[in-house]
Amino acid sequence: QVQLVESGGGLVQAGGSLTLSCAASGRTFSSYSMGWFRQAPGKEREFVSSISRSGGITRYADSVKGRFTISRDNAKNTVLLQMNSLKPEDTAVYYCAADTSPLVVRPDYWGQGTQVTVSS
Repeated sequence: QVQLVESGGGLVQAGGSLTLSCAASGRTFSSYSMGWFRQAPGKEREFVSSISRSGGITRYADSVKGRFTISRDNAKNTVLLQMNSLKPEDTAVYYCAADTSPLVVRPDYWGQGTQVTVSS
């Protein structure tokens, strides 16, 4: 069992930056690939980024590639999502997710989400 708690969301102007953090409980954090997803109002939840168990492999949605960076610290049971050059279309609730499979396609665990609002 893994519990995930996101933090770091907020209101930012276009072009600004935010760093989201996901704190995981449990002693098996390094056994999970981790990911970030987001859901904008009226839209389906979409993949944003993922990172492998060791942190050596990362993946990004095309819409955030070059602007967002995912990282993890297995000693601290945390995953970060550094978001730069934010755009209004990045506005969404961002969810942290943990998956026992490498690709973080159908996560086993989800956080409650944190709101990110980017004003134009």
